[in-house]
Amino acid sequence: MGSSSPFKDQTHLLSLPKKLLPYALYALLPIALFRLYFHPPPLPQSPADPLPILNPVIFTTSSSFSSYPSQEEESSCEIACDYTNGKWVRDKLGPLYNGTTCGTIKDGQNCISHGRPDLGYLYWRWKPHNCSLPRFVPDIFLQIFRNKNLAFVGDSMARNQLESLLCMLATVSTPDLVYRNGEDNKFRRWHFPSHNITVSIYWSPFLVKGMEKSNSGPNHNKLYLDYVDERWAGDMDRMDMIVLSIGHWFLHPAVFYEGDSVIGCHYCPDLNHTEVGFYEVFRKAFKTTLKAIAGKRGVNGDPIDVIVTTFSPSHFEGDWDKAGACPKTRPFQEGEKLLEGMDADMRRVEVEEVEAAKAYAEQFPGFRVEALDVTKLSLMRPDGHPGPYMYPFPFADGVKDPVQNDCVHWCLPGPIDTWNEIVLEVMKRWDDQSRKQV
Repeated sequence: MGSSSPFKDQTHLLSLPKKLLPYALYALLPIALFRLYFHPPPLPQSPADPLPILNPVIFTTSSSFSSYPSQEEESSCEIACDYTNGKWVRDKLGPLYNGTTCGTIKDGQNCISHGRPDLGYLYWRWKPHNCSLPRFVPDIFLQIFRNKNLAFVGDSMARNQLESLLCMLATVSTPDLVYRNGEDNKFRRWHFPSHNITVSIYWSPFLVKGMEKSNSGPNHNKLYLDYVDERWAGDMDRMDMIVLSIGHWFLHPAVFYEGDSVIGCHYCPDLNHTEVGFYEVFRKAFKTTLKAIAGKRGVNGDPIDVIVTTFSPSHFEGDWDKAGACPKTRPFQEGEKLLEGMDADMRRVEVEEVEAAKAYAEQFPGFRVEALDVTKLSLMRPDGHPGPYMYPFPFADGVKDPVQNDCVHWCLPGPIDTWNEIVLEVMKRWDDQSRKQV
């Protein structure tokens, strides 16, 4: 009789893992792939991202607002905060308002009322890398700006930002529409009687003097780069703060003038003019505008504040008139989408011209200017556009062809509300500076 080994059962048990190992690997593989697909690791920063090249726009916040409601984000000392770089993080609270509680939302941006089925885009907050962005407190805005006049000047992105601000302020104080004029209400003014504040919108897609293309006239715009647009500049004396926002209209066909002379054109194959790049034209428009504001108000020591909202990228994927033109339902992760190409170049022009204007403004103590650098944080929100929900319930009768999409403007509420949160931080810093000078 052979003797049995006292280790026979243990040896059998030890061999089980070896036999089961291939099955375990097969089971874990799909889990790993699932994790990788839905939670990809951040990509390394590419040299193509130009944000580190320029000086970051850094705002300083403090808690010296003793008369304002306290906030957990504010500290007892000043903190430098670069709002341009960060990531979008989940937020359980969501927006201050919705599509039914605010009556000033342009119909094409009221995504909730138009039946957009996914509402996850409402529950994200911008988190800068080295600080926190405080939530928008309407009472603070209204107290800082009491007895003053605010003007948004620019194209439809300026209007988009204006309507976001009105909705946020209307949660505590209802504005009265006191003036309207122009096609599509391009010139409007609201009054907040509770604080004697006026907020206006001026349609001026070039800031400088321009003639827009029309069905009855030339199929191109005309820009006069050494003259500001008097439709808004004529009211400059009554403005205390101006928010400038332009960009997308410079991509259209145009002929450019300095004085009475044509200096070139953009995309004008049927005209006998020199083709010139629109970036330098874009730069000249800003240079003319900022110098005109400083010259008209600064010479007399009449204080005025200017905020330049940087270029807001679009997110078209494929044809604009097909279903799914901007189909994303969540933000890009940091590093997943780089700021490059035209978006980066348009932003660079604006930031550089603001820095040049700051140097020029040193001779005008009452003239303050800042860049609202929202290009990167906006680039990372492909999910925030109306898309096909620029129209009510576009798929109620099934998917049709064509389907018009808006992948340029922003849903309200939506990511553009963050722009005005940063505007309030700029205002708080300026107000703090003014208090210290008294």
